[in-house]
Amino acid sequence: MSAVTQIPMVERVSELRAALDAARRDGGSVGLVPTMGYLHEGHQSLVTRSASENDLTVVSIFVNPLQFAEGEDYGTYPRDLDRDREMCAAAGAGLIFAPPTEEMYPQTPVTAVTVKGLNALLEGRFRPTHFDGVTTVVAKLFALFGPGRAYFGEKDYQQLAIIRRMTADLSFPVEVVGCPTFREPDGLAMSSRNVYLEPDERPAATVLWRSLQAGREAVVQGSRDPDEVEAVMAAVLAAEPKASPDYATVVDAATLDRPDVLDGELRLLVAAHLGRARLIDNVGVDCDRL
Repeated sequence: MSAVTQIPMVERVSELRAALDAARRDGGSVGLVPTMGYLHEGHQSLVTRSASENDLTVVSIFVNPLQFAEGEDYGTYPRDLDRDREMCAAAGAGLIFAPPTEEMYPQTPVTAVTVKGLNALLEGRFRPTHFDGVTTVVAKLFALFGPGRAYFGEKDYQQLAIIRRMTADLSFPVEVVGCPTFREPDGLAMSSRNVYLEPDERPAATVLWRSLQAGREAVVQGSRDPDEVEAVMAAVLAAEPKASPDYATVVDAATLDRPDVLDGELRLLVAAHLGRARLIDNVGVDCDRL
């Protein structure tokens, strides 16, 4: 094993808590970057941000079965722990928490955390059990982690909004930090599921970003009609034969509600299938700053 991969890694909750207690003993601050592994530069940017703001950064690597429905890609979700360790070390992480499933769920869980309303919109219409799985595992991680900061990418914007609401409602002593989406040079949002794209699908996948750019430009140019902006985005998606869209919409950035008239801070969101890959992306626009 090369020196860079020798970042400490623990699998047990007791080991994680001991490391966090040691870090906090002299007033040290801690940051958490929750992941499902198969890291990319977007994940690294979260780790780098946390390392710059905290004395110890912990990266959790756990493919959470609760957020996969039957028939989804839990069994085939990409995994490469050795590569993950190298990327974490290079980005400044101090510890990896990589528990086996039986450590996170010693018994079949009968408790779930649900953020009503927000979990039923957008992605929730297509993956109705997904966000309960996300919020349950993140709540568990926050309970194990304790006071500190937790870093999430804006690419999964609905997830970020849900986690922020859950954190506030349950009074977790955690500051949720949202970080900008990390993109390939052609605009494609980095995602572990990009590995599912076939070579001829990869250039077509930029249609999500092109759709968002077109929608944002419509708002910048003065459109305040959500139907009009969504039609612009949908037209770009429809022009790509390899893409099968699930939605293209514009919502209030805070509530995720679709406004009757576009105003204030907005979020444009799209989702589409390209072969085996189902990809999501989003972009923000603030009408008050145009």
